[in-house]
Parts: sequence; structure tokens; C-alpha cells
Amino acid sequence: MRKSRPGGKVYLVGGGPGDPELITVKGVRALREADVILVDRLIHPALLKYARPGADLVHCGKSPGSPGWNQEAINRLMVKHARAGKTVTRLKGGDPFVYGRGGEEAQVLAGHGVDFEVIPGITAGIAAPACAGIPVTHREYGSSFALITGHRKQGAEEELRWNHLARGVDTLAIYMGVKNLPYIREQLLSHGKSPDTPVALIQWGTTGAQYTVTGTLGEVIDLARQHEIKSPTMIVIGEVVRLREQLAWFENRDVTKKEKA
Repeated sequence: MRKSRPGGKVYLVGGGPGDPELITVKGVRALREADVILVDRLIHPALLKYARPGADLVHCGKSPGSPGWNQEAINRLMVKHARAGKTVTRLKGGDPFVYGRGGEEAQVLAGHGVDFEVIPGITAGIAAPACAGIPVTHREYGSSFALITGHRKQGAEEELRWNHLARGVDTLAIYMGVKNLPYIREQLLSHGKSPDTPVALIQWGTTGAQYTVTGTLGEVIDLARQHEIKSPTMIVIGEVVRLREQLAWFENRDVTKKEKA
């Protein structure tokens, strides 16, 4: 635990991959202690039941292509409330340090001398495949995996990145990649990945709305179009996808024993 400084404190909390039961015990404690909770867009509303009565809930999610909160405004709000002596929980989807801008927010807090603590969460890059019956590593199918963003970049560094991903990593778990799926497919194929490489598209992974389709890298564009795959979707590429045929369990679970998301 960090030594408290005068004033309030900010908890950067990972809310998990979607299923509200997949938040950590420590994350729940941070929600219960908070005076102010800053909530990201994809947070399951059931998590907010842990907020204490009277806590100030601020929904500050950013939707792609639409006006909303900018990062600077969120940063200012965290600092403002902490300096006022309040306990602030910044509730983010997945893990705050995996494509959650949690690192940037921690830098702002550190720069302003605000006491903070990071509470890791379960990231969708591992949880969504697990719920689709796909282990990201397996002794016979793949011993390495990479979590990457599907956002497109430019330049030589990008070429080097795809060359390494196509040839040097067994399993790829790609966040935010549906929009750029044609580019991702093109890059992997042009850098040596076989068109027969198995692929899974896992939409709304871990939630009651989870929907999974599988195919090959060569046919993935048609697959996404045929099944009308939208964000949020985790793209998993690698031989481990073959295990879904044997290990798929999510669709057969007894939902009467579990809170339906």
C-alpha cells in the first residue's frame, strides 16, 4: 500500500472484461469507499450497486466518433476532487494499464502530487478467449501470446511490428480491431501468416451477450460481414483457436446459477 499524503486519494480500478462478477475484491472495496466515482463507457451498470449511498457518480466515457469527455477534463476532475480531500475511484473497463490510459492518468496524478493506487483488473484479451473455450497458451498449440491494439499506424516501425507479430508470436489477441480488420488481415498475410491460421471473433466477451464465430484468417472479412460482427469484439488469431471445438463451455453453462449479465 502507498503511504497516504495529505488530501484525498485516487484509486485507478480495473472493472474487468464485462461480466460484473469478474471485478476483484479489492476493486469492490474501492467502490464502496469512494466519495466520487468516475465511470467509463463500457462499465457494466451492476458494478455501481457497490457505491455507497450519496457517492457522486460521474459518467465520463468516451464514445468513438461522438462528442464527450476529453482526457484532459477527466484528469482535471480527478485532481480537483483529490485535492479537496475526497476519495476518488476511477472505474475503467478491463485493466487500467492495458489500453485503458491508466498509465497516463497515473502520470498526471503523480505530477500533481496526488496519492493514488492502481487496482488491476482482468483484461478482455485473456478473459474473452477463456470464456470462448480458447486458452491463449497451450503446450501443444502455442507458448507465446501478444495483446495488441487494432488501431492503424504508419511508418517503418509499423512494418517491423507486423513482421514480428506474423512470424514471432503464436497467439494474437487484438483489441479494437473490427473497424481495421481488412488492414490487419492484409498485414498478417503479407508478412507470412498462413491464410489457414484459425481466427475467432468474440463479441461482448464474458457477458450474457457473448457471441463467438470461428474461421480462418483468409476468410475472416466475409465471416465478420456474414455475422454482422460489431465492437466490442476481441479478435484471436492462432492455432489455440482450434481448441474451442473441444473446450467451448460458455454457451452450455447453467445461467440459472449465475447472475445474467
